[in-house]
Amino acid sequence: MPVVPRADPTARRMLVIAGDRVGTHLLPDTGEVRVGRGEDAELRIDDPSVSREHARLFFEKGKPVMIADAGSSNGTRVRGKALTAGQKVALAPGETFEVGSALLMLQSPFAFDDGQAARGEGGIVIEDRTMAGIYQLAERIAKSTINVLLLGETGVGKDVLSRRIHAMSPRADKPFLPLNCGSLSEQLLESELFGHERGSFTGAVEAKQGLLEAADGGTVFLDEVGELPLSVQVKLLRVLEERQVRRVGGIRSRPFDIRFIAATNRDLGDAVHNGGFRADLFYRLNGISLTIPPLRQRVGEIDGLARRFVADASTRAERGRAPDISPEAMAWLASYAWPGNIRELQNTMERAVLLCSDDIITLDHLPPTTGPSGPGRGVDGRDSDDGDPERQKILDALEKCAGNQTRAARMLGISRNTLLARLDAYGVARPRKPTK
Repeated sequence: MPVVPRADPTARRMLVIAGDRVGTHLLPDTGEVRVGRGEDAELRIDDPSVSREHARLFFEKGKPVMIADAGSSNGTRVRGKALTAGQKVALAPGETFEVGSALLMLQSPFAFDDGQAARGEGGIVIEDRTMAGIYQLAERIAKSTINVLLLGETGVGKDVLSRRIHAMSPRADKPFLPLNCGSLSEQLLESELFGHERGSFTGAVEAKQGLLEAADGGTVFLDEVGELPLSVQVKLLRVLEERQVRRVGGIRSRPFDIRFIAATNRDLGDAVHNGGFRADLFYRLNGISLTIPPLRQRVGEIDGLARRFVADASTRAERGRAPDISPEAMAWLASYAWPGNIRELQNTMERAVLLCSDDIITLDHLPPTTGPSGPGRGVDGRDSDDGDPERQKILDALEKCAGNQTRAARMLGISRNTLLARLDAYGVARPRKPTK
């Protein structure tokens, strides 16, 4: 089954998993595509369960992709139901379907915007059909050895999915080692990846094993892979080709067996075109790509995620019982665009738990401004940056106690640590002891 190399991650494509083979096929904007085992099929799947002409895909600009069974022997199943011959059914982006025993997924284009979402768009919690399809594909992909490239805005959960792929793979009992490629200098990146020998550079007082040695038999997760300097890209490419690593300052090459999962919120195709990312490394890492949609397109997950984050934050804060979320607050959460995605939602709910003294989180416990998309509003349209009674209560207690945090906390009936956390959440400077 051919894999179409592509330097344009924004193109519409079909992901195909047949047996232990995984392939990506580019799709047209308009026209028909024959799906089958025959040589004349535009989307050819070399699998005995697939008929020579199994199904047809229909593409028309501005309309959903349609699929019809072409009288196949083993059937075409969409949403768990077998299609009758000639019956056309619409496919949603991110939806999986079966052609014989092969699993296919229509992948939607991914608009790279470095995590800045347009305003007004609307354990692991999987309550969204697209995400359920992605995790179903991830489970199939996990059983292979193919490298995986995860695409998506900042904070959508690429790290969570990478760990899930490792956990579902035959390498699950071996190391999973992550590396943030955008957080280290060039020299430190080389040392972390490849290791170094004693004296190889200033500060290298002893030999160090790199990630590629330490993760032998397991998985290495390269987060923010688009930030790798070109010089490190060249060395990583050589390591990928030779499947051997040599420490910085060393002469001995050490073989390794590693599955790479890389992630980016950048358009690597554009970086390849502009010379900022090596095409050969891109193709090595992009054995198969999965696009994780932003949270604003997964509104059905917000309720479950918010409640899980509230429960987790309550446990950490040693609250006896996690507060509930009012319908008005939940409606606000569902209507917000979440430019910071899941990470921003988690921070918002942790803050709400700290500020909530009662049994229910209300609009008053949600931030008046959330992220770069401007002032938040309650569902009744009122600005939520009015004076917060909880904040004023804390300020009054501090004033009465002359800034003594321990006494103020005792007056409020909370611990000093909780008081400090609420001061930080409200953006109130901590009182300082007067200097003598």
